[in-house]
Amino acid sequence: MNKPDASEPRIAIIAADAPEAQAAKRELEALYDTVPLEEADVVVALGGDGLMLHTMHELLDTDKRIFGMNRGSVGFLMNEYRPEGLLERIRKAVETEIHPLRMIARNGKGEPHEALAFNEVSLFRERHQAAKLKIYVDDVPRLDELVCDGLIIATPAGSTAYNLSAHGPILPLNSPLIALTPISPFRPRRWRGAILPDTAKVSVEVLEAKKRPVAAVADNREYRDVVWVDVMKDPTRAARLLFDSDRPLAEKVLAEQFRYCD
Repeated sequence: MNKPDASEPRIAIIAADAPEAQAAKRELEALYDTVPLEEADVVVALGGDGLMLHTMHELLDTDKRIFGMNRGSVGFLMNEYRPEGLLERIRKAVETEIHPLRMIARNGKGEPHEALAFNEVSLFRERHQAAKLKIYVDDVPRLDELVCDGLIIATPAGSTAYNLSAHGPILPLNSPLIALTPISPFRPRRWRGAILPDTAKVSVEVLEAKKRPVAAVADNREYRDVVWVDVMKDPTRAARLLFDSDRPLAEKVLAEQFRYCD
């Protein structure tokens, strides 16, 4: 087992339930000394992007850094899994801070539901009928009626996820921007969304809410039958992610724009 010296980070290891992730956890625990989660400087997360998002939320109010290794499917927010040289990789890693979006969603009774999203806040129609949404930016009406399946408000880190699948723009990681992307827009048919400064407050009013109910989702937190949603960046909070120095997250986001050019 590799014995850490005073300069080496204290690591804790967490893993998704998948057999591949659990096997990797056992392998690393046999190679490296670990400490309980609360004592760790760096949390090594083994799984996919779902586990990474969960870990980011769980460790948000701590000062711990997260070094993910892919033992899931896509793993865009993860590093390559290699058991050897882990401590050296962590020492040389590039740190990226990701600030979340803060969502406040209100239902028909005016009750607020608050949640954070590192990837995106999404609004979805709940039934067969399309949603009707009115969009405000900094309290100014910008689109009186959007008839659609839904709407995505994405961070730069989340712009390569569901936002990209909905034909939204990829945002450079460190850009002070958020993406506003419609899902299957019917009216106005040619509206393809907007790119906004990350200081903007986006508000969405659900029109005909009883007839056309809408759910609001912040990463993996869902609230149904909402009538009004406010979304804005929270600059006071951040998750601290570590990436291999030869493949930082900013490079992965940039490379994604050229991935399907052949």
